[in-house]
Amino acid sequence: MYNYTQQYLQSKDGIFYFVRRVPVDVQPYYSSKRISFSLKTRSLNRAMRACNSILQRLEDYWLGLRLQNLDIPAIHLMRPEAASKEGNTPALSDALELYLKLKGVGKDKVFVRTATRNVEYVVKVLGNRCIEQYSSADASVFRDWLLDQGMSIKTVKRVFSSVRAIINILITEEGLGCSNAFSKTYFPEDDTAVTRKPIPLDDIKKIQALCQFQDDDMRWLIALISDTGMRLGEAAGLLKSDIKLDGPIPYIDLKPHPWRTLKTKGSKRKIPLVGSALWAAKRIVNQQDNSPFCFPRYCNEQVCKTNSASGGLNKWLHQHVPNGCVVHSFRHSIRDRLRAVECPSDIVDAIGGWRTAGVGQGYGEGYSLQVLYRRLISITSIVRH
Repeated sequence: MYNYTQQYLQSKDGIFYFVRRVPVDVQPYYSSKRISFSLKTRSLNRAMRACNSILQRLEDYWLGLRLQNLDIPAIHLMRPEAASKEGNTPALSDALELYLKLKGVGKDKVFVRTATRNVEYVVKVLGNRCIEQYSSADASVFRDWLLDQGMSIKTVKRVFSSVRAIINILITEEGLGCSNAFSKTYFPEDDTAVTRKPIPLDDIKKIQALCQFQDDDMRWLIALISDTGMRLGEAAGLLKSDIKLDGPIPYIDLKPHPWRTLKTKGSKRKIPLVGSALWAAKRIVNQQDNSPFCFPRYCNEQVCKTNSASGGLNKWLHQHVPNGCVVHSFRHSIRDRLRAVECPSDIVDAIGGWRTAGVGQGYGEGYSLQVLYRRLISITSIVRH
């Protein structure tokens, strides 16, 4: 039996595509009169399910566009002072455009995609309004909708943080007098949150020994993180030229790249190489290939595939560490290991690239490589074979 959604499906080389003409009344919002993109499946059933979902979302979105162009019902009954408050500020979509223009420079595709997706969530639930027209009650509705989608409290807070930042930059840049409706939303406690555990020292030594035994690029990446406390994305996005082995103290010159930005300004730092991290760095630099990247499996000129690296490394790591421990747990462990030798907290922050509290911390050039090296070498046991 023919399903009407099949008219929007086309097959090319066995792959199904969604194809539909944009209705005339909403064409001014589009750069093309025709929507066409791959559904990335060869299964007709899957393609039809995806098509139904896409059609529903498009119809909802187009309805919102059409409603925006309608005259407001009973506007003639509003008091003059109330009517004058209607629509005096730019829309949320304008805020996103400004945000990406100012904050998106030098950022990767993930940054742009995340900000755009979070604004699309708001538009789907509340519409693309002038920012002064959103209320705290609207923000609560939006929060409840996100939770209904199965998002955790932590994820919902990240979405709100993004939306707040997008609106705040418009308010600041345009000198607007309105408030941000998404700034004071209540969030319930998250009883299901899982705290990442540090990896015990004995397990770290076992993992480092296994890394040297298997001696491949995935194990080099784990070993590099284990004795530096780097974030996975920081390590995976390194160039070989970022590894400095010729001086009296070998180190990593961690800095942003077009394919991999850094989380904060303090994340740009020099990290001494000791223990298993030094072993891994030497193995990486001595690779017999022409790639400038330390881990070409996960990185190229366009993108650093941190999620792929996380999935592959954690799958192996779970076989050798206690439950609840993941690759990121090495960052928790490095703090504990430094605490155990009574390392000052600001030196710990300098090694790990954590934000240090206090205005005074922003003055001067920070700790020397020698100081950081002495602290790291004190916690490191080099495993030899």
